[in-house]
Amino acid sequence: MSLAAYCVICCRRIGTSTPPPKRDTYWREIRNIIKFTGSLLLGGSLFLTYEVLALKKSLTLDTQVVEREKMKSYIYLHTVSLDNRENHGIVYQARKELHKAVRKVLTTSAKILRNPFATPFSTVDIEDHECALWLLLRKSRSGDKIERLEAVQEMSETHQWHDYQYRIIAQACDPRVLIGLARSKESDLRFFLPPPPLPSLKEDSSIEEELRQLLASLPQTELDECTQYFTSLALNESSQSLAAQKGGLWCFGGNGLPYAESFGEVPSATVEMFCLEAIVKHSEISTHCDKIKANGGLQLLQRLYQFHKDCPKVQRNIMRIIGNMALNEHLHSAIVRSGWVSIVAEAMKSHHIMKVSHAARILANLDRETVQEKYQDGVYVLHPQHRTSQPIKADVLFIHGLMGAAFKTWRQQDSEQVVIEKALEDEDRYTTCWPKTWLARDCPALRIISVEYDTTLSDWRARCPMERKSIAFRSNELLRKLRAAGVGDRPMIWISHSMGDSPALKALQDDFLEFAKDKNFQVLSFVETLPTYIGSMIKLHVVPVESADLGIGDLIPVDVNHLNICKPKKKDAFLYQRTLRFIRETLAKDLEN
Repeated sequence: MSLAAYCVICCRRIGTSTPPPKRDTYWREIRNIIKFTGSLLLGGSLFLTYEVLALKKSLTLDTQVVEREKMKSYIYLHTVSLDNRENHGIVYQARKELHKAVRKVLTTSAKILRNPFATPFSTVDIEDHECALWLLLRKSRSGDKIERLEAVQEMSETHQWHDYQYRIIAQACDPRVLIGLARSKESDLRFFLPPPPLPSLKEDSSIEEELRQLLASLPQTELDECTQYFTSLALNESSQSLAAQKGGLWCFGGNGLPYAESFGEVPSATVEMFCLEAIVKHSEISTHCDKIKANGGLQLLQRLYQFHKDCPKVQRNIMRIIGNMALNEHLHSAIVRSGWVSIVAEAMKSHHIMKVSHAARILANLDRETVQEKYQDGVYVLHPQHRTSQPIKADVLFIHGLMGAAFKTWRQQDSEQVVIEKALEDEDRYTTCWPKTWLARDCPALRIISVEYDTTLSDWRARCPMERKSIAFRSNELLRKLRAAGVGDRPMIWISHSMGDSPALKALQDDFLEFAKDKNFQVLSFVETLPTYIGSMIKLHVVPVESADLGIGDLIPVDVNHLNICKPKKKDAFLYQRTLRFIRETLAKDLEN
């Protein structure tokens, strides 16, 4: 490797404006010095030999040390004494000239690293694979969007680089490239620098206390009544004495306990979790996101995320907050600087579908290069979750019912054998979300979205004494979120799980039927034929056949209960295969185009 290549790799923070010397210049200077030395000594061959050896020693670099230190911002040179008495004579002059030449090399390297895309450096003497790295970086900052995207794709597909080369990219790339790499399926995690060190906790403070202080600092305006209620409860009803009683975890006390006990038991959630759930609601408001950022929330949430590595629910709520903050483009630079892209990029490599989906939402909201839509809280893209060249032809939306959720409703049907195999995290044996695992593979041209929304039976609002929101209000709220995600711009199919014929749902059904007949919708309905056990004593036929018959489309009875009507036993089961056939037939023209 040439000396110039050495310095491009190793020296990244030193720089002046000296133009880059050519490699032959160094040796020409050395030869001139040696000739000058020889003419003075007039045949003193022994002394000349000594000076040449000394000169060689002063030039020698420990290449093994440099190889080990390529990641750092310096190289090792043998030291030269600062004592002037040792610097007299020909040796001093030779060393002086050599050090001047080395400084020129270091200067050139620094200039390249400060402005690696300048035209004068296109002929720098570096190895081919080093040149490709810098050319990719230059391409990634092109004014042409297509070139930028190609550069990111090439980076993500390159796997033969050394560690230090990934670190060069990590240090030199801009936020657009970093986000693009995080959204690229094949990207190496070495592209991402560790997050910056977190600030120390305040003296005599704790993570829980600082989280409560963050919540207390947020405005109480523009919040619904339930969020205000639980925010107040989390802030006012906690105490250190209860923290000690509960093993260091805060839980609700005072007036909160009798209220909670009326639901059967004291809630297991700590104040920490309730604070997070309240902050999730705050983060849906742009001005409150500004406050979270200004008050150190990005760093505090990061500390909490790392502290609760073994608590997926805490981590999911934290990612919900970051995903909501990412809806605000003016906060993107703060999110990137705080190190969240590195954390989310690692989460994208997880085997857990829920964790990956939360991470994918954050990155999609950050990626303004390839994503025009914005995914608000509760709207999760199951496919595609990475950048892709696959054209998306249609949307499939999965809507859970009461007591359901965006992921657990659509898991594979459980069995005793499968429960044991779950731990293996083998999606070919068991999937926690069949639309993500099966449908995405069978129909890659679809965008698959699963929606989660508040229901009075399935979330914390069930414990809120305030007035519930109407179905019409929640429907409009969900519609607003789906429009922000671009739903309606392509052909789409809705797949939903219902809870039967309550009066409110019956009214919705009548409205839907009128609309579906007017637009000539294709409809397929499955109905359970087996009762559902509630506890060990009660069994109930939740949706009888007569209730499930819409009077439009096909109605297919299936020998399962209400909970399993949306959970196929396996990929070749009738429930999934018939659903897949309906999607393909209904969207045949769109998928062909």
